[in-house]
Amino acid sequence: MVTDNQVRRYNRLMQTEKTKAIAAAKAGMDEKTARKYERLGKLPSEVKKEHSWRTRKDSFSEVWEEVQILLRTNPGLEAKTIFEYLQRHHPGEFSDGKLRTLQRRVKTWRVLEGRAKEVYFEQVHHPGILCQSDFTHMSNLGITINHQRFDHLLYHFVLTYSNWETGTICFSESFESLSTGFQNALWELGGVVAIHQTDRLSAAVCNTSNLNEFTQRYQSLLSHYRMEGRKIQSGKAHENGDIEQRHNRFKKALDQTLMLRGSRDFENRETYTRFLRQLFNQLNANRNDRFQEEIKRFKRLPSYRLDTCKRLCVKVCRGSTIRVNHNVYSVHSRLIGEWVHVRLYAEYLEVWYAQRRIEIIPRLRGEGNHKIQYRHIIDWLVRKPGAFKNYRYRRDLFPTHRFRVAYDQLSKRFPGSADKEYLKILYLAAKESEEAVDQAFAYLIEHQKEIRFEQVQSILNRNSKLSIKETVTIDAVDMGTYDQLLNDLSFVRRTERQVL
Repeated sequence: MVTDNQVRRYNRLMQTEKTKAIAAAKAGMDEKTARKYERLGKLPSEVKKEHSWRTRKDSFSEVWEEVQILLRTNPGLEAKTIFEYLQRHHPGEFSDGKLRTLQRRVKTWRVLEGRAKEVYFEQVHHPGILCQSDFTHMSNLGITINHQRFDHLLYHFVLTYSNWETGTICFSESFESLSTGFQNALWELGGVVAIHQTDRLSAAVCNTSNLNEFTQRYQSLLSHYRMEGRKIQSGKAHENGDIEQRHNRFKKALDQTLMLRGSRDFENRETYTRFLRQLFNQLNANRNDRFQEEIKRFKRLPSYRLDTCKRLCVKVCRGSTIRVNHNVYSVHSRLIGEWVHVRLYAEYLEVWYAQRRIEIIPRLRGEGNHKIQYRHIIDWLVRKPGAFKNYRYRRDLFPTHRFRVAYDQLSKRFPGSADKEYLKILYLAAKESEEAVDQAFAYLIEHQKEIRFEQVQSILNRNSKLSIKETVTIDAVDMGTYDQLLNDLSFVRRTERQVL
């Protein structure tokens, strides 16, 4: 079959070659074919007739109206679902091999007669006008801190014109995390952008039952920086397309940088934070020209940052605990019955009483969790040892795994007085040193000595450093055992072949 390029080449060769036969031969076609296209003055593609006839009988002609009704009624129906429907209602007429034919026909119908598809309108961004932010999960990158899995999120902030970006490590999509990351970004920028756009974060956007567009705290944050807030429609993540795309590209860049580094483990969180900051600086260095355009449009920062905490006033219950954001925390038993002020930050909370900060407690993630510090309640628990057995938060009263091992040994040897004995030791840890008691347990367990309150107290009174083995030795493997196993297997196989 002659192509358009062959005919074009023939026409060019006609101007240089002596005969049409030579020109046709060099163009790779028969001389008669060359004369034909020369006479027509057209290319093969212009002469070709459009294929408008069927080569075989239409298997779905009798049921096509029925198929169209199904598609109009339920546009989301797949062709395979419709095909299975036809097989059930017209048994024996449609073999499985005709599925592909129906799929092609349905696809053509959707393009020519189906409903219009959603159109995505490309936007023009202007310097210093719009910024977007969102949270993204980082756990799938396998980051570890001191060989411990570090599950976390990143509050990600980007300028849509220059794609300048930054981020703050956080652990939940709370307002405190949003406020901290948002303010960190603005103060790093050194100026204020006109509009801040987010998705429908519950920390910023009110639900449908609330007439207000944004939550009061988020609106106050925007007002402090003289910014306009904007949110995307529900289920329309593409409207926040810049930040969504930056999520993917930043995590890919981070993954590649970690590969070059040769390790995903960091000594501490500060080292990991510096590593992220270096990567952000490296990425932003290539956007400096457009970023300088944005700087000229920034508004001035206010004179101070807003406090990023949530302030609560809660009453300490009889169990010496407070409930904050659906989680339970213990405080000292002296505060039972008193009202205390709580300042809830993104990663910790402060307990205040009489204008004095009396506790700083790491914030629990999620809901329905608890954090009980045994030092807060041990004074009364040691007086009521019977309450220990069924105490709701008993698991929190084992500071380390050795405390749990010690309690289990006490329960086996002295089932009647184990609780009382363990609480006396726990009281000793609270008043003296938890680390010293833990080392005493390690010494007693290693030397297989009886664990008793008197023994632990005696070790603490010596005030000497205990010699405890820190290394674990593993005996060498006897490879002769594997050789014997292989010989036995060979013998079994030879025996089976002989039997067969």
